[in-house]
Amino acid sequence: MLSIRDALEAVEGRWKLLILFALATGPKRFNQLAKEISGITDKTLSKELKALEEIKLINREVYDTFPPTVEYSITAHGQSLQKVLNELHDWGLAHRKEIIGK
Repeated sequence: MLSIRDALEAVEGRWKLLILFALATGPKRFNQLAKEISGITDKTLSKELKALEEIKLINREVYDTFPPTVEYSITAHGQSLQKVLNELHDWGLAHRKEIIGK
């Protein structure tokens, strides 16, 4: 049970899995993520990105430009969730079709 609890705590909440799914296609900047993840506020996105960085699921890279460019990407540890994300995506599509008929 402890391992399941650890996993759920790592990706708990409404946004973390969506952020990881968005980053699965490659590195993105903050504004790109904000546009891609419908309904998330900038404050929440910032908080969730910091949380994901703390548990080593994403990496924050700051480039020496003016103004500074910040890019987020999935770490190797975060990539280990790719199979889970794909399965959730597929299940969500099937569930939507079953329930909504679309």
